[in-house]
Amino acid sequence: MIDLSWIQLGFVAIIFIWSGFVRSGLGFGGALFTLPFLLLIHNDPLFFLPIISLHLLFFAGLTIIQSERNRNDSNSTSVNWQFVRYCLLIMIVPKLAGVIGLLILPTKLMNLIIFSLIAGYALTYILGKPLQSNSRVIDILFLVAAAYISGTSLIGGPLVIAVAMRHIKPHEFRNTLFVIWWILVSIKLGAFVIAEVDIQLLNALWLLPFAGIGHLIGHGFHQQLLQRDSASFYKILGWILLGSSVVGISQALA
Repeated sequence: MIDLSWIQLGFVAIIFIWSGFVRSGLGFGGALFTLPFLLLIHNDPLFFLPIISLHLLFFAGLTIIQSERNRNDSNSTSVNWQFVRYCLLIMIVPKLAGVIGLLILPTKLMNLIIFSLIAGYALTYILGKPLQSNSRVIDILFLVAAAYISGTSLIGGPLVIAVAMRHIKPHEFRNTLFVIWWILVSIKLGAFVIAEVDIQLLNALWLLPFAGIGHLIGHGFHQQLLQRDSASFYKILGWILLGSSVVGISQALA
């Protein structure tokens, strides 16, 4: 781990518990709801993004395998493969463009972009006006934008979800998104390896148990989320994200 104090390391561990929780509970947000807090501790997205990516590959893969085993027992489907193909055909090229942007843009500019995007997402949650798609054209625009943003920072989830809400059933939601994230993140990590970016394997391993704790808690929360109105939960998250983003933008501009 980089040169951090024990208090900072403790906060990093807590944030990764939160990361596992939101990823497992919501099916997205492992980066969106944690990256702003991590960047306030150490303002280099190229340090934390490989760790988040490795954790996503592990836990998303584990969840998909478990769900497919349950599917074989119950003869039900948990992944909408038609929607997966639809998304990937549109997203792969802009995803690669986003990864290139992450590698060549200055760190301060990347931080400013990331915090600005998160602030925008936060406002949609606070106002109760989540992004929505109502046509094929908007689908494509959202998916292209999501792919590029995901390539730079892994926070394109809300745009994909706006499209997914039109096409897939609630019980397919999390696992379908996990398959999409798994493929896109694999591309991102492959690009990191080619560009000789440190993928932080050792740091990902020591933080894995903390993310695992959150993952287990999030599994129980996921079932409750399917049964309850989550608007108030997202509004609270929105205010937290907005506050962290304002601080992050101030630091990036300083």
